[in-house]
Amino acid sequence: MKIKKILATTLATIAAFATLGFASCGPEENTVVVKAIEVKLTDEEYAFVTKKTNTQLISDFNAFLTEIKGNGEFEAYVAKYFEGMGTKNGYDVTTTDVTNSDSNLIVATNCPFEPFEYIGDDGKIYGLDIEIAAAFAQKQGLTLVIKNIGFDDIFTQVEAGYADIGMAGITVSPDREDLYGFTDKYYKASQKLIVAADNTDFDGCTTVEDVEAKIATLTGKKFGYQIGTTGSMYVNGDADWGYAGFANLEGKGYPTAQEAVTDLINGNIYAVVVDEAPANAIVKAVNN
Repeated sequence: MKIKKILATTLATIAAFATLGFASCGPEENTVVVKAIEVKLTDEEYAFVTKKTNTQLISDFNAFLTEIKGNGEFEAYVAKYFEGMGTKNGYDVTTTDVTNSDSNLIVATNCPFEPFEYIGDDGKIYGLDIEIAAAFAQKQGLTLVIKNIGFDDIFTQVEAGYADIGMAGITVSPDREDLYGFTDKYYKASQKLIVAADNTDFDGCTTVEDVEAKIATLTGKKFGYQIGTTGSMYVNGDADWGYAGFANLEGKGYPTAQEAVTDLINGNIYAVVVDEAPANAIVKAVNN
């Protein structure tokens, strides 16, 4: 497999991902560097997470989700971030610890994870989850406070009461439901593979079985993923989640999927497993 090396631009690439719009970060304009394999590997649903005992917030948020799905507001948010229709609204991200208050809605999130949450060139945070949070806070008469932290830290902060709710494209599972409270599910998701553009190993694959049969032959290949996400469980296996994993692969975790894709571009890993919508956004940005 031939993969173009990017040396001088690697750090700039990561910085561009972190600030999103994403800036153009391929080796040259309009060069196709990576591609997503168009087979959905998993069947997942996202919801927002909070402390299990925070039943009032869960009830209020569920009522709000029902309202915006009924009046078309939710579809308008989706159109903004998935289809580029409409004006996106950015919000400030806190840089200090915030004392919980009945007048605040403290949201813990993890960027970059476009189109659900990402930092724009202006330093503000954007995304489907963020617009939903802002609209809910406004309806409740609360001040929106957003904390951008590590993905795993979201669960810790919610449980400890340092954040009211976690909003970061979070997959619901029985294992997580045992520990945390969740709102109603709001988005169906799946995992996809990103590989080098000239990788032909998956040509002709049209089903999950096709893709996984090919993966099973790739002994010793390195697959990247964002730490703490379904991608990690898919590669390494997790009995509680029902993923067998692939003993023939070498998994490698990264703080963000974008950093994993940078390592893929640089030829250090073979593929990246990431949620479908972020996968599509990353591929579009890198190949722009």
